[in-house]
Amino acid sequence: MPPGFAPRTPQGRAGIAAILRSPSDAVVGLDFDGTLSPIVADPRAAYAHPMAAPVLRRLAPLLSAVVIVTGRPVAEAVTLGGFADVPGLVILGQYGLQRWSAGTVEEPPPAPGVTTARDRLPGLLRGAPDGVWVEDKGHALAVHTRRAADPESAFARLEPPLRALAGETGLRLEPGRLVLELRPQGVDKGAALRGFLAERAARSVLYAGDDLGDLPAFAAVEALRETGLPGVTVCSGSAEVTELAARADLVVDGPDGVVSMLGALADALG
Repeated sequence: MPPGFAPRTPQGRAGIAAILRSPSDAVVGLDFDGTLSPIVADPRAAYAHPMAAPVLRRLAPLLSAVVIVTGRPVAEAVTLGGFADVPGLVILGQYGLQRWSAGTVEEPPPAPGVTTARDRLPGLLRGAPDGVWVEDKGHALAVHTRRAADPESAFARLEPPLRALAGETGLRLEPGRLVLELRPQGVDKGAALRGFLAERAARSVLYAGDDLGDLPAFAAVEALRETGLPGVTVCSGSAEVTELAARADLVVDGPDGVVSMLGALADALG
């Protein structure tokens, strides 16, 4: 790997070395929003970096697998990313509740608590600041504050009642980048990533993310390193979230940096 993409930790360097040594045993996992696509006011317009699909088309055949792990419904990730023709790509949407592969989608029915929360949200959000809106993902409900006049204040104001609603409906409240998401318990990117790595019998892993929702995936990589499976964590850096940057083996400059890193990895493997 070029010097600009050298991990700063020995564990990260060992992870990269393992991927380069045996790519057919390696899995690359990627978040979508903020990692492969920019964060924008309307998530429906968060198209992937223009070089994301081309670089994944180069990289995926060189590895055991490339998997995108996202809170989005898989259909949105496929469309916004232009990923329909990336060979062998797997997308785990809704934090692993949905799975897309080669055009086929698998998913369970939504949890009952999501239906209850959906019915109660309009009343709870009555009087919320202008610009606050709800994204219904089917298996989860995301309350966005980015469009409000004071997004941070709206976020802080809404977090306590939404956390109470999560407790009453048996759901989990997951804070993100000016978004508060209600989703089923036990569903996160760490569980989704670990399950996929076990399925593929992976012997090394790289995971890249940008937000608090990616912390469970980072924790999964760190825990697997303790068992002897080399791994590297990559942060798609931003001014909004610093927790991942402090914990990552490698920090790159947003989606531009992620795509450049993936291209450098493809070059090194090719």
